[in-house]
Amino acid sequence: MLIKNYSSLNTSPQRKLALDLIETALESIQPRKVLKNKIKLENNTIEIDNKKYNLSDFEHIYIVGFGKGSSGVCKYLENLLGNKLTKGWDIDLVDEKFESIEYIKGTHPLPSQTNIDYTKNVIKSLSELGENDLVLVVICGGGSAMFESPVLPLEKLDELGREMLRSGADIKELNIVRKHLSLVKGGGLAKLLDPAKIVSLIFSDVPGNDFSTIASGPTTIDPYNKNDAIEILKKYNITLINEEDLIDLPKAKEYFERVDNILIVSNLTALNAMMEKIKSERLRAKILSYKFTGDAKVVGKKLIEECKDNEILLAAGETTVDVKGKGTGGRNQTLVLASFPFLDSKTLICSFGTDGWDFYGYAGAIGDEETMEKAKKASLDFQKYLDDDNSYEFFKLIGDGIDTGKLESNVSDIMMVIKGN
Repeated sequence: MLIKNYSSLNTSPQRKLALDLIETALESIQPRKVLKNKIKLENNTIEIDNKKYNLSDFEHIYIVGFGKGSSGVCKYLENLLGNKLTKGWDIDLVDEKFESIEYIKGTHPLPSQTNIDYTKNVIKSLSELGENDLVLVVICGGGSAMFESPVLPLEKLDELGREMLRSGADIKELNIVRKHLSLVKGGGLAKLLDPAKIVSLIFSDVPGNDFSTIASGPTTIDPYNKNDAIEILKKYNITLINEEDLIDLPKAKEYFERVDNILIVSNLTALNAMMEKIKSERLRAKILSYKFTGDAKVVGKKLIEECKDNEILLAAGETTVDVKGKGTGGRNQTLVLASFPFLDSKTLICSFGTDGWDFYGYAGAIGDEETMEKAKKASLDFQKYLDDDNSYEFFKLIGDGIDTGKLESNVSDIMMVIKGN
């Protein structure tokens, strides 16, 4: 069971249904389940989602991993390849041990010197590859922060990241700016690894699964240029950096001719698993969107309104929070807290991060009539906590946060509304 506080949250049939669907979603994207179906090795040929590569064609085989959940994938690949693997490197947020892979525990959501040192080590170690080398690149959510070779001092990059997060910039805008300040983003890694054969295994945390946005597209030719980054900085009135600080990204097709970018798992994996579970229960449901975005303090109302009586509504994506208060919380907990005025006795809403971590404490939260009753008895004013961006403290006091701990996969956030049932 991935939900650690399943028993304490399971206090009604409606909550049990919600918890079972959350558990189904999370289980469906865990590496141990996904990889056995997607990646196989037989007769010296590795098959990755129906693409086959004869390992006899390569003199050396390397693994480079980064992002939340990459360690589980790299561990699987290491075990699968055995002595065929020349060497590997990985950075993630969990504790892990490898035989042939150099592992380091990094930081997120902002880069650190640890992350930068890891990236420099990878670049240096793979600086002289040839056409007969194969590099398996494991790209997971959070890779933008963990795989980084900036052209700015770390302190300035940190300050820029914090200001953009506070400003309400979405992940796409944030990554466009980051890419033009990095040597490995926006196709930079593909250029550095050229002329080796590159196979990127992509675990998407981005609404719409745009490869150029996931972990800032290190092995994908980028559709944006410096002017796009400049316009975003102007949009949010960010003056920390000059236009001269931004760099051009590689556009030459030759750097990408030997690159295969393969989507292994996305939020659709989780949504489809939830729909199968719902169908088995003979209930009615619909998926509103798999690239849902918006202000976390506003979109809960829309989700509730879109859900009909005796229906389950699902959505996946990533909302944003324009932080103005001094409290602690994440976008999923904020979304649920902001939905309180629109709840009634037959409606439940929940939102959770599939990596098990909503910036603070929980994966997300559940909100229903029971939640509001507990808040009333405890004399907690939800609006006060919402205004102070203190959703984590609220759900900690109420006990309706979804506790999973940090998980091994990340495919954006999932939102659910249940009416009736």
